Amino acid sequence: MRDIGGRDDITTLVETFYQRAFADPLLGPIFVDIARMDLAAHLPTMVDFWETVLLHAKSYRGNTLQVHVALHERAPLGGDHFLRWRQLWHATLDDLFTGPVAELAKTQSTRMAWSLQRRLGGGTGSEFATIGVRAKA
Repeated sequence: MRDIGGRDDITTLVETFYQRAFADPLLGPIFVDIARMDLAAHLPTMVDFWETVLLHAKSYRGNTLQVHVALHERAPLGGDHFLRWRQLWHATLDDLFTGPVAELAKTQSTRMAWSLQRRLGGGTGSEFATIGVRAKA
């Protein structure tokens, strides 16, 4: 196997992942019944997103959080959804690619999943909590 080398590889990755996600018992209903995602229309946006994240292409101009907030309002997304998304993403990567860019895709997906989960739960996107100072009595 080889590493992710360009947009065509990212397209293959994203297409394969979404085919699996749409068929998944936990994620499929979110994508199909709640989001009513038109994969053909959504795919170029997701390829732009991952091309920007992994290859610094600057082709994505959307707001990932806003999309997930709107979805979360219709069907609350919990830790089980983010964990399953991450598991499917990593398995798809492992089936298709190996190398530094594929590993970056795993690292970034984990960071994004946990950040989105924290933000949707009303917290900060950062994995670091701010340390508060007690007022003096």
